[in-house]
Amino acid sequence: MTISLALFEPDIPQNTGSLMRLAACLGVDLHIIEPCGFVLDSKELKRVAMDYGNIANIHRHISWQNFLADFADCGISRLILLSTKADTIYTDFSFQNGDCLLLGRESSGVPDAVANSVHAMVKIKMHSTARSLNVALAAAMVLGEAIKTAT
Repeated sequence: MTISLALFEPDIPQNTGSLMRLAACLGVDLHIIEPCGFVLDSKELKRVAMDYGNIANIHRHISWQNFLADFADCGISRLILLSTKADTIYTDFSFQNGDCLLLGRESSGVPDAVANSVHAMVKIKMHSTARSLNVALAAAMVLGEAIKTAT
């Protein structure tokens, strides 16, 4: 087992393309939970993903409910939500093989029902005047730590 990424209803194709490239380069599975706010073969996504979209191990799920029904079959044991509302800083969290890092929509995060169904939530410590990082940058930071420290 390994760490994986999941995107909840992404709405910016360039970020999804960056995350496809990240997943391909680090050899982690990428789960895209639809509906997306764009067409998955858009030129904006392809421009950023380049040919890495063909290399990445991408799993598409037609809905959150479908993802929940399938995630154990995908080798996922825990869902870890990246959220500015979390109390735990990601570097203080004990990642495990089988964890899936869940990223919310760029425009609105995740609904309460999704946040309430995850196993844990982590955040990145930021300057007090900052609201949030770009989702792809945040994913890269936390994914790197999770891969490094997973037991």
